[in-house]
Amino acid sequence: MTDLTPPSTDITEIENTWILLSDGCRLAARLWLPVDAEKRPVPAILEYLPYRKRDATAERDALNHAYFAANGYAGVRVDLRGCGDSDGIILGEYLQQEQDDALEVIAWIADQPWCDGNVGMIGISWGGFNGLQVAARQPPALRAVISLCSTDDRYADDIHAMGGCLLTEKMTWGASMLSRYTTPPDPALVGERWREMWLERMNKSGLWVAEWHAHLRRDAFYKHGSICEDYSALKLPVYLVGGWADSYSNTIFRMLAHLECPSKALVGPWAHRYPNMGLPGPAMGFLQECIRWWDHWLKGVDTGIMDEPRLRVWMQEPMPPRAQYDERPGRWVCEESWPTPRIAVRSFGLAADGLSEKQVSEGAFVISSPQTVGVSAGKWTAYGTEPDLPTDQRQDAGGALIFDSPPLAEDFEILGAPLVKLAVSADRPNAIVAAVLSDVQADGAATQVSYGVLNLTHRESHEFPQPLVPGQVYRITLKLNDIAHHFRRGHRVRVALSSAYWPIVWPSPEPVTLMVDASDSRLELPVRPAHPQDGKLADFEPVDGGPPLRCQRLVPSKSQWTIKTDLASGKQCHERQYDGGTCLITDYDWEFGSSNQRRYCIHPDDPLSAQCEVQTRQHYARGQWRVRIDSKVAMDVTKGTFDIRAELDAYEGDVRVLSRNWSQSLPRDLV
Repeated sequence: MTDLTPPSTDITEIENTWILLSDGCRLAARLWLPVDAEKRPVPAILEYLPYRKRDATAERDALNHAYFAANGYAGVRVDLRGCGDSDGIILGEYLQQEQDDALEVIAWIADQPWCDGNVGMIGISWGGFNGLQVAARQPPALRAVISLCSTDDRYADDIHAMGGCLLTEKMTWGASMLSRYTTPPDPALVGERWREMWLERMNKSGLWVAEWHAHLRRDAFYKHGSICEDYSALKLPVYLVGGWADSYSNTIFRMLAHLECPSKALVGPWAHRYPNMGLPGPAMGFLQECIRWWDHWLKGVDTGIMDEPRLRVWMQEPMPPRAQYDERPGRWVCEESWPTPRIAVRSFGLAADGLSEKQVSEGAFVISSPQTVGVSAGKWTAYGTEPDLPTDQRQDAGGALIFDSPPLAEDFEILGAPLVKLAVSADRPNAIVAAVLSDVQADGAATQVSYGVLNLTHRESHEFPQPLVPGQVYRITLKLNDIAHHFRRGHRVRVALSSAYWPIVWPSPEPVTLMVDASDSRLELPVRPAHPQDGKLADFEPVDGGPPLRCQRLVPSKSQWTIKTDLASGKQCHERQYDGGTCLITDYDWEFGSSNQRRYCIHPDDPLSAQCEVQTRQHYARGQWRVRIDSKVAMDVTKGTFDIRAELDAYEGDVRVLSRNWSQSLPRDLV
């Protein structure tokens, strides 16, 4: 039984220790422990990532794991096999090897003298994914999980696809990862082996982005690691956390509807970040909330957390459209269950004069969007630290079918997934449809509330898509992203339909004309009535954390996002430049930094003009020792193929020690 005597708030940090796996591979771990943990063992919290504990996540780790240790837990941050300072090669995302290693890591942690045998897992994005995946493997010592910005379905709700449409994020994130999984370990930890380990990683890790584009349907590649394949395997308590500005909030509502294990959910206004560092704000005392969860499930302390509503979300107030917010005004609201019978559907027909709550008897609407529609969409995954949120939707209005409601006679709020139900036909066998829900303010500014896209060849199945019969009418339901939003009296509700949505998704291989039958098409909004429990919610505590990492900023970070149109050719390019700057961690004299440039180009009349290019750089130094990794990945299209070219160059000092090049052409397969 766990000793409930308050632990020491003094902590010991172990910069690096090795976890020896059964096949001889060593994984690198960083530990934060209460000073008396070996005399009075404590539960442990594992975060298991490929993102280099030595530098990439070091600032965040210092805040989070030191706080856990000061509150009676062992913080354990482990680099995946082939990443950071760990041995081996990483060959892809969420592989069986990654899960198998995690089972050994958890068993190792539980067997340490400073651990009482109880382990929790926490992680965001990749770490949120593998927390769920490992929990489904049911290791004996794992007791509970906190999963942030993650997914239960690797095909439907990850970087790969959205509504069966091919996300450009599949290519851009794959390009970014190329320069991450080919980085070297720190010689101070691994010794003279560092160069051999580095060269092996670069020579053997492969080009993941090409492998990903070889899988465009929901096949076994994506079913592996998707816990929606068997929700019943997840028996441990799970706390699901996300943000409305992030791209993974849909998972939370789907999992709440399917999980039978103890579960809770929290959705704030944030982008792809921990809520204690949440942007857009307000940030909240998330680490205190974590301790309440861990105390309940790992120490058996009745913190009252499971007596509170199962779902708590930030109900967003309308704001003028901006690419970046410091804060999104709103308030916390709750539901005891999800789905909840309290939600009512408010239905609008698509009429010639806009959205109508009366029956629409006839009407047909035709749209053939310029390929540049989507210019106001923002980035698929926003981080909140740069201008990457949706801008004024009026920029896209000229290339879409626009349906506005009359000015609203009264306020109402929505919570859940808006649905657009269409009777639609296309003049080509391959087509997409995008729908954007906006809040139109009194001055005409249109703020995106939610959106969705659907590859019409995937109308019935992501596993077995079928070409369209040109001219045939199909009845489809387009689910938009789950959201909580307050529509105010005097504002208008808008839905915009288009046949393109660049640069969120790659365009259809040919220009497409869609026809929408108004008599059988509508917008359905999930209206949430007032709830007396909202006013009884306790406030979250203010942000707290461990001591900040001693990091000297040698070069500040900076970002720029521009959209340029060549008036002579008509070509439009989105150009994003992000420089993370350079940081010196003074405790172990480690200098590191990274930069990333993305370019998305297209001509409004030609879907085959779509091009995407990503250049990245990672660099590391200590004294006279310096290395850097430069990579470049480019992708363009033909009617039948995706063509990928990649370069990787590695330098020790000014000497290039490795250069690799790839070129692959992959079939489009109904996208």
